[in-house]
Amino acid sequence: MAAVWTLQDAKNRFSALVEAALKGEPQKVTRRGVFVSVVLSAEEYERLRRLDQGSAPSLGAMLLQIPQDDVGFERLPLTPREFPCS
Repeated sequence: MAAVWTLQDAKNRFSALVEAALKGEPQKVTRRGVFVSVVLSAEEYERLRRLDQGSAPSLGAMLLQIPQDDVGFERLPLTPREFPCS
């Protein structure tokens, strides 16, 4: 279970907050009773970042998902804007 710190306690005891996060336990911070932040160890942050990047599709994969049929589509009847020459 993650520890919960008020913002004031987190500021006053920042070293203890960081030490607790380094032990592998996320530290939650509240401001005026509302959960606003989490302090993680750098190792845990990097692990989560790699996990997030690994699940994102590549640009190539996204381009391959575009439908490639030869079905026509209706164009909107728009005319180009006229710009006055200055």
